[in-house]
Amino acid sequence: MTLNLFLIQLVLFTALFMLVQATRLPRGWLVAIGIVLLVLMSGFLIAPEWAGLVSGSVWALLILCPMVGIARVNRLVTQERYRQASYLANWLKWLHPADGFWEYPQLLKGLNLAKHGRLGEAKQILCRYQTDSTPTGRMAKVTLYRMEARWEELLKWIQHNIPEKLLEQEAWLGVAYLRSLAELGDVNSLLQGIERFEQLGRRGYAEVLRTLRLYALAFCGQSEDLQRFLDIALPFYPAPTRQFWLATAEMAAGNWAIAQERLTALQASQDLPLVHAIQWRLSHPLVDSTQNLTESSQAILNQIKISVQQEARYSNQLALATQKSYATYTLIGINLFVFVMEIWLGGSEDLYVLYQMGALVPENVFAGEWWRAIAAIFLHHGIVHLLTNMLGLYVFGALAEAALGRKKFLITYFFTGVGSMLAVVFVSTLTNSTTQLTVGASGAVLGMVGAEGAIQLKGWWVEKAKIAQERLRLIGIIMILQLFSDLITPQVSIVGHLSGMILGLLAGSVLFRAKHPV
Repeated sequence: MTLNLFLIQLVLFTALFMLVQATRLPRGWLVAIGIVLLVLMSGFLIAPEWAGLVSGSVWALLILCPMVGIARVNRLVTQERYRQASYLANWLKWLHPADGFWEYPQLLKGLNLAKHGRLGEAKQILCRYQTDSTPTGRMAKVTLYRMEARWEELLKWIQHNIPEKLLEQEAWLGVAYLRSLAELGDVNSLLQGIERFEQLGRRGYAEVLRTLRLYALAFCGQSEDLQRFLDIALPFYPAPTRQFWLATAEMAAGNWAIAQERLTALQASQDLPLVHAIQWRLSHPLVDSTQNLTESSQAILNQIKISVQQEARYSNQLALATQKSYATYTLIGINLFVFVMEIWLGGSEDLYVLYQMGALVPENVFAGEWWRAIAAIFLHHGIVHLLTNMLGLYVFGALAEAALGRKKFLITYFFTGVGSMLAVVFVSTLTNSTTQLTVGASGAVLGMVGAEGAIQLKGWWVEKAKIAQERLRLIGIIMILQLFSDLITPQVSIVGHLSGMILGLLAGSVLFRAKHPV
């Protein structure tokens, strides 16, 4: 596969994948996708040999960099590192000036000023932007209310000025609304709102969903569950913020003395929004939530606790964050070392060099050179072939290793890699192409995709985990796109890829143990 063809497929597939979610995407992203597709189509008409390189560059500039950057900004905001977030957002606004992002750095600057005790200056900045008519204006207004813990005013403003549809469209606005309800003692409405949020299919908003679950566990007095959730899902939270929410959970559980001690210890902070939140909490004590939850709310809370446990087991992000994938990194290192050897011996695209180093040739395997079925999975034809496989191994290898453990992961990797090579040998005898040369870790990498699919399938089928059902859907899309790519790409072993996925599904089904619900 040439770099040009690879970039064409990458641009096309990612654009189509984003368009499938068009109803949830802000208008600015749809414009960016339209520009990228227009450049791609124009490239096909004017200079096909450059279409991938040009459209790929535009794609990186308008989609990849802003998406990665905005995700980083959101993480910095969650960590309350507002100065760094504002600095990064100032650069990103030139790549994605739409959807309120042009003004966002100023809002972050205001938050940073408030955090460092300069509330007056912060309010001056935010007041310049506050309005009910734009997303940025609404965000500024909500921020002003939240900084001073004016929850009653916030709730009244939302109830009188914000239609329900807007609460669904702007997730952060819905979060503010649900917290204001909980702060005023309506925990049942908080839980029902979280359930509606999940039913709307908003799981793409990972940070938002984690925040809502934090609220649920804290305001419902689930201190032990909250501690585990903070350790696993939100380890990057600042220590004072963690202590505030743990104290909230203790208060909601009826442990007033513990809560008061923790909150009082935090009051010396210069972080004025935190100080105001503490003052509100101490002056508006939470009642024992277990006495006020309705039967349906209790069921929602129980489901949230189960979902948190299941996501710690099946969520891609959590798996990557909680386990070091040493075996995956070792395999990547071996592949890179072998590729350097290919270049040193004469070139990674020199067929003679690949043959001498162990490329799979079916007739040689029949002649007794069985070792080629192993050696071939560490050889690659060109830099694009290597990089695409290593990227896939980095992602899906880490996931499989986290779920299976190191030993079972390595068994799966070699079972699918060698097995896919043997499948190529078998099919070659049926098609009379026994002199065909095959190299690459693609079979093993797609074996990891198949294994991850089996893991998620078991999670959905056995544990009834919603997160596993969603991950399984994503794995299915990846498999379909991979097969489509194989059909339109010359010199690709469809047999090796397909057999690797099938063997991965088999290995994952056998080696992964789902937990049966109690």
